[in-house]
Amino acid sequence: MHDLTPILSTVTASFLASFVEVVEAFTIVLAVGVTRSWRPALTGAALALALLAALVLAFGPLLALVPITVLQFIVGVLLILFGMRWLRKAILRSVGVIALHDEEAAFSKETAALQQQADDRRADYLAGLASFKAVLLEGVEVVFIVIAVGAAHAQTFYASLGALAAFILVTIIGLAVHRPLARVPENALKFAVGLMLTSFGIFWTGEGLGADWPGADLALLAIFAIIAVASFAIVRWLRDSHPKAAQGAAR
Repeated sequence: MHDLTPILSTVTASFLASFVEVVEAFTIVLAVGVTRSWRPALTGAALALALLAALVLAFGPLLALVPITVLQFIVGVLLILFGMRWLRKAILRSVGVIALHDEEAAFSKETAALQQQADDRRADYLAGLASFKAVLLEGVEVVFIVIAVGAAHAQTFYASLGALAAFILVTIIGLAVHRPLARVPENALKFAVGLMLTSFGIFWTGEGLGADWPGADLALLAIFAIIAVASFAIVRWLRDSHPKAAQGAAR
């Protein structure tokens, strides 16, 4: 179990984070395919995936040139910043300060925009560009997460498996139902991902600074628990401080 802890945490963090990003990208690609046609939708998505693969192949090997402690520190700090951004938004959405992300609304908005371009001679080009941008922007975050959660302990392969599993699962479900995955508890997933990325960041920043964590990799679980308790306490405090916003979020 001790040896499996970093692998399981890496795969889980990569899967959950990638799942959220893939759902958002899939919503746009689906809107393009349903409203215009599947050719520009799939072409734009394929070009974006090819560009992402090229970026990984080009810059991935450079990580091997960076000393492991320096890499752990840099990746750790970036993960803290990245995870805290996700966590902050998830907390504010939980109490109603920020509106929950609605995949149905995003789908309708993108569909309406594509329908307005229907008479434009460049309609296929614009539709393909929308698909390309969605996959590229969300894909960049996926690539960063995969590299970040995998590089510090040489587990990029396991992180990639988590991201690939998320991509396959969203694609299968999305194509089967032919609708945006609006019922996915996205904010809960983002809350969990924010907790995991922040925990990884704190753990690896400490290792980069030479900290000797009690229990070695098992310290990740303790860090996660502490951050989770603190985050839920903040949510409780904000709900008590902003009862009207909390009631709006509950609805």
